[in-house]
Amino acid sequence: MEEKRVHFVSLGCPKNRVDTETMLASLSEHGCRITGDDAHADIVVVNTCAFVEDAKVESIDTILEMARRKDAGEIEKLVVTGCLAQRYPDELASEMPEVDHFVGTNDLGLVTEILDRDTGDRVAVNDPDRRDFNWELPRVNTMASHTAYLKVSEGCSNACAFCIIPTLRGPQRSRSIESIVKEAESLAAAGVVELNLIAQDLTAYGYDMRPRMTLTALLEALVKVEGIRWIRLMYAYPRSFPKGLIDLMASEDKIVPYLDMPLQHIADDVLKGMKRGTRGEAIRTRVREIREKIPDICLRTTMLVGYPGETNAHFEELLEFIHEMKFERLGAFSYSREEGTPSHDLPDQVEEHLKKERLEQLMYEQMGIARQINEDMLGREVDVLVERRSDDSELVWIGRTAQQAPEIDGITYLGSDEHVAPGRIIRARITQVTDYDLVAEPV
Repeated sequence: MEEKRVHFVSLGCPKNRVDTETMLASLSEHGCRITGDDAHADIVVVNTCAFVEDAKVESIDTILEMARRKDAGEIEKLVVTGCLAQRYPDELASEMPEVDHFVGTNDLGLVTEILDRDTGDRVAVNDPDRRDFNWELPRVNTMASHTAYLKVSEGCSNACAFCIIPTLRGPQRSRSIESIVKEAESLAAAGVVELNLIAQDLTAYGYDMRPRMTLTALLEALVKVEGIRWIRLMYAYPRSFPKGLIDLMASEDKIVPYLDMPLQHIADDVLKGMKRGTRGEAIRTRVREIREKIPDICLRTTMLVGYPGETNAHFEELLEFIHEMKFERLGAFSYSREEGTPSHDLPDQVEEHLKKERLEQLMYEQMGIARQINEDMLGREVDVLVERRSDDSELVWIGRTAQQAPEIDGITYLGSDEHVAPGRIIRARITQVTDYDLVAEPV
C-alpha cells in the first residue's frame, strides 16, 4: 500500500476503542502512517456507536462533518465502521454517497484490505455472530503507556428489552484464558501496570465455553502476570457472579477494590419490564455482600430512567435506593426508544420532558452523595497512579486512585515531588476535594 496518512475517530465505549486499536495496528503494519491530526489525513475512519439515540446523533454528525471535508477535497477517502454501520448499512449507503466504505462490527479486519485497493464492496457488513476472528491480532494502545483496556469477550447473550447490543455484536463469545494472559503479558512488557477488564457482560465470562470457564479462574491467572499492579473489573452484570469472585477480590491485592456493576433500576416492575433477570431484593443482597466482604470497595453503577411504565413511585424508589447504598460512582441515561428492541412497542412510554427531569434529579442527588464520600476521604493516605503533568502548571500532576477508573471517573491532582513520574504508583494524602475530584500531596 502506498503510504497514506490515516486518522481515526473512535466513538462510544471502551470495547469500541479496542476495535479501533486493532485496526490501527493492522494499518500501521501495512504501510499506513497513523496521525492524530485530522487536518493532515488522507483517509479518515469513523468507528461509530449506535447504543442510544444520542450516540447515533453524535456518530452521524461526525460522519457528516468528515463528508463535508471530503467534498472540499481535504481528505481522499472516508470509511465508516462499527455499530452504526452494522445497524443501518443500506440506509447509510443510500443517504451518504460521500462515504467510500461501510464496515460492520465483525468485519473490521477488512479495513486494511479495503484501503489497499481501489475497488471492492462498498458495504462490508456481515453476520455479527462470526466466530472465526483472530483474538491474537496486535493492537496499538491509545491510552497512556501504563494503562490499557483488555477485552475478554465479544457480544452479549443477555436479553435486556431496551438493548440493541446483541443484535449489533452477536451473542457472547469468550476468548481463552491463555489468549488473555498472553496479551496481558505483552502489555506488561510494554510498561502497562493497570489492566481494565472489559466485556459486554464481564461476570458471564466463560459461560459459553466448553468446558466452562469463569471470571474467577481468569483472574487467578491474570494476577500471576509480572509487572501488572492493578486489575480493574468493568461491566459486571449483577445476576451471574461466578463462585469465589468476591472472596478473590477481597484477598488479592492486585485486584483493586473497584467494581463497575450496571444495575439499571431497583423497582421490581421496571426490572421485570427490562428483562434483567433479577429482582430488587437480589440486587440489594449482592451490594451488601460486596460491601461486607470488601469494606473499601468503590462501586460504580449505571441507572436508566424513564423506561416504559416507570411511575413516579418507581422513580422515588430508585432515589431512595441510591441514598441507601451510596454508590461512590453513578452514571445515568434516559430511556431511548430503539427500533428492533422489545421495549420499542411497549405501552406507557414516558414523556421526554419527564425523562429529562428524572435524569437531572437523579444526577443532582448523586452529586451530593459523591461530594460527601469525597469529603470523608480528607486526610486519608491512598495509592495514586501518576498519569501526566497538568496542562495548567508544571508543579501539578494528574493521577488516579485505585477507586478512579480511567476516562469515566474523577481525577487526583498531585503536588510535584521527586517521586512523581508517569506510570508510578505513589503514596499520597488527600488534602482537598471537589464534587468528583481529589487533591493530594505525596507523603
